[in-house]
Amino acid sequence: MSGFLFLHLQKKMVNRDEIVAAEFFQRYINISTEADVVKSISKNTRQVKKLLDALPKKKIEFAYAEGKWTIKELLQHIIDAERVFTYRAITFSRKDGTVLPGFDENSWAAHAEASKRDWQDLVKEFKALRKATELLFESFSDDQLRATGTAGGHPINVLALGFIISGHVEHHLRIIKERYL
Repeated sequence: MSGFLFLHLQKKMVNRDEIVAAEFFQRYINISTEADVVKSISKNTRQVKKLLDALPKKKIEFAYAEGKWTIKELLQHIIDAERVFTYRAITFSRKDGTVLPGFDENSWAAHAEASKRDWQDLVKEFKALRKATELLFESFSDDQLRATGTAGGHPINVLALGFIISGHVEHHLRIIKERYL
């Protein structure tokens, strides 16, 4: 059996009570009902793809209120945040002691120029990024999932980051369904 296949089939033994994260991340972590972080991300991927593929074109540039992001800007934010979270996860899983900064999502959104991007390019980028995220989390051992570092001034572990990734996206899917569609 190849090493990759073995890792893919190996059941993660780390569980949710081993999550280390600041209180403000709990709203994302608690969204997923899955016990396994890889299953949580995978299930979330299917939900996102379904929504992205079904979005009416007229809604892509729509914002539900003054000063709120359009769906296009929201997808760019999701992509940016997932990149930040996966960078944190790989940094901590590799036992790099670097203290990582937080990030200002509003500043990032203001300077991302999402309105200039092609919608289908953003969708393709999300799908490619999410596939990479799934493969990354499938590759982590239990010890790597338990690895902890500091980001934005708070301790957080790789396991928490995985649940934050799926929960953050699910949070925004709910907002899209409730306020944009």
